[in-house]
Amino acid sequence: MNSDFTLAIHSLTYLALQTDRMSTSDAISESAGVHPVRIRKVLSLLKKQGFIASKEGTGGGFIFAMDLSDINLWDIYKITSEGALQPKCTATNDKCLVGANMKNVLFQIFLGAEEKLGDYLKDYTIKDIVEMIHQEKA
Repeated sequence: MNSDFTLAIHSLTYLALQTDRMSTSDAISESAGVHPVRIRKVLSLLKKQGFIASKEGTGGGFIFAMDLSDINLWDIYKITSEGALQPKCTATNDKCLVGANMKNVLFQIFLGAEEKLGDYLKDYTIKDIVEMIHQEKA
């Protein structure tokens, strides 16, 4: 799994907590502790999916565009990390029983793992994350 997944969740949660105003990529990147260019890349993915909206110019920035309970973590995983669990196999010897078949066998196993991960991540929405953040500060 790559950091875009966690940065996307961080960005959406930050925006969810700023319901009354737009937020800049600089503000979000400061919160996440990463360079604004990294956040802009992630925000671009989120905007393309319709999760957020943006406005350019003075007073512009990004704002949540959907209901918090309409976006689950699997939705975010699919746009940032899908396939990340696939095994990275080296070049193998096709004349060897193990070498000729290892990639396909591991691919089936990891595909099943990703499906199970998806089933788990579907149970958590951005609304849940916001509620968990509020519980942490209590």
